[in-house]
Amino acid sequence: SAAGVLVCLLEYPRSKRKKGSTMERCGQKYLTAVVKLFGPLSRNYYIRAVLHAALAVPAGFLLSTILGTVCLGIASGIYLLAAVRGEEWRPIEQKPRERPQAGGTIKPPPSNPPPRPPPDARKKQPEVGG
Repeated sequence: SAAGVLVCLLEYPRSKRKKGSTMERCGQKYLTAVVKLFGPLSRNYYIRAVLHAALAVPAGFLLSTILGTVCLGIASGIYLLAAVRGEEWRPIEQKPRERPQAGGTIKPPPSNPPPRPPPDARKKQPEVGG
């Protein structure tokens, strides 16, 4: 059960994508701080691949845990592939939002009146074929 807690601790916080935006999971910022404490041990996907493979070995001896073994083995393979491609886990850090200044966002009212058609065009044209 300690291995399950360790895997959940590593897997819950999402990594920041290289392109686009990443939605943060609920409560992720607390676990992100814990994962960041481990430094390169938690960021490096080679280490994660070895860890998942090592956790899969003892679970493979019992028939009741064979499904967990398969899942850990697949996760290990995925992490190994990601590590070969040069990826690593990066925390999602919130950028401080800049408050818009009240004076800069208020625009003055227009000084010119809106454009109007000439007086001849404003007269109602009689309908044809009514």
